[in-house]
Amino acid sequence: MNWNDYRKAVDALPLSADFQERTEELVRRTAQIAELEKECISVKKKGFVKVISIAAAVALLTISAYAASYLLSPAQVADIHGDTALAQAFESEDAVKLNQSVRTEKLCVTLAGLVSGENLSEWTDQADQSRTYAVMILESLDGTPLDIDDFSVTEYIFTPLVAGFTPWSVNNWTLDAGVYLMEQDGVIYYLLDTQNIEMFADHTVYMAFYQGRTPDQEIFTMAEDGTISFAESFEGPQALFTLPLDESKADPAAVEKFMDDSGFDREWFTS
Repeated sequence: MNWNDYRKAVDALPLSADFQERTEELVRRTAQIAELEKECISVKKKGFVKVISIAAAVALLTISAYAASYLLSPAQVADIHGDTALAQAFESEDAVKLNQSVRTEKLCVTLAGLVSGENLSEWTDQADQSRTYAVMILESLDGTPLDIDDFSVTEYIFTPLVAGFTPWSVNNWTLDAGVYLMEQDGVIYYLLDTQNIEMFADHTVYMAFYQGRTPDQEIFTMAEDGTISFAESFEGPQALFTLPLDESKADPAAVEKFMDDSGFDREWFTS
């Protein structure tokens, strides 16, 4: 029997009503106890990166019903990191569930969701600060498993940007960000931890993904009205998501403090 015949035969098997629920629970529990590898490395003077490779311990499930449940939710990603508080925050009413995808080069880039607030995480040593956490997912368009070693967080960037502020002035490096990177079943997950971006909610706020380096004029352009886009000449995988933030949560005073604390001239932020 060839693979296609085998798959059809398996798909024809009767499934219990709670099959998908039990399968999801099995995957979730197995992921939680999977071996955590890779060391924590520094990416910037205040931020950090923890690269986690999760070796799947579940036998390959060939039943078609599994396809709908193999991606982890933001809460599950946080749970795998052992951050129960953040997992609960991702399930709260304050969380923004997006699940927006962009196909670029050979990748499907999905912004799964984000949540902002104070004391949401058990990992940060800045619990008195308000933070934003976001989860992005990378998949191969042709189904080829992605290798975590091919996605250095210093080369494949996932960062907030804000319209009206130059991309080189408001980004991971200036927002005291850290990124956790993990792999499961050939899918890459980014968990971004950054200073609360809701303070910019009276502007258009983006999440950008691209292959490159720190944001500069060769990667991004800012129009006269402040909108940000990738430079026409910039090549490589890229995605730019607009965040549906609540404008009432904008905090101009916090933005002023952010600029003052940066040590940069005000001109750096606008031109």
